[in-house]
Parts: sequence; structure tokens; C-alpha cells
Amino acid sequence: MMLSGDRADKLAQLDTILEAYGEFANFDASQLQLIEPLRGLRMVHYMAWLAKRWQDPAFPRAFPWFADAKYWENQVLAFKEQIAALEEPPLQLMPQW
Repeated sequence: MMLSGDRADKLAQLDTILEAYGEFANFDASQLQLIEPLRGLRMVHYMAWLAKRWQDPAFPRAFPWFADAKYWENQVLAFKEQIAALEEPPLQLMPQW
């Protein structure tokens, strides 16, 4: 969730995050391959969380856009973009010179 934009933006953000992370612990670079699958899973879980609780009167008031057709059109687009991200090679660490 902390990486956004195009691939170059994500790589620059990842470099900054991992530089700060490295001050506290080592990072296993093999875990980078999990970024996009976990992002897709988070998207599905969030929508499922809302759908499961939709009968609670507080939810339609708090999340009125969830029942809007435009929201679902945007979600379809977001999933298409996520599928494209899953088809790309995983992000890799930039070499440190």
C-alpha cells in the first residue's frame, strides 16, 4: 500500500522504504515477489469486509459509494490494472554503489 505510481516511482519509493527499514532489520529480498499478490488480496478482502457488513445500518451511511455503479466500474478497472501488475516481473532492489 505504500508503493504507488508507475514502476519507476515504485522502485524509488521501495528504495527509500528499505533504506529506512535496514536501520532496524535485514530485509529478505525474496519477499518482494509478494508485493503485488498481497496488494490484490487486500483489494478483495476490503470489498468482502464491506459486503459482509452491509446489512449493518452504519455501513451504508459510512460507505454510500459501495452501492454506486461507478465504484464497481472503478474496481473492475483497478483489478485489470492489478492483473497487469501481476504479469510484470516482481520489483527488485536497486544496486547500491
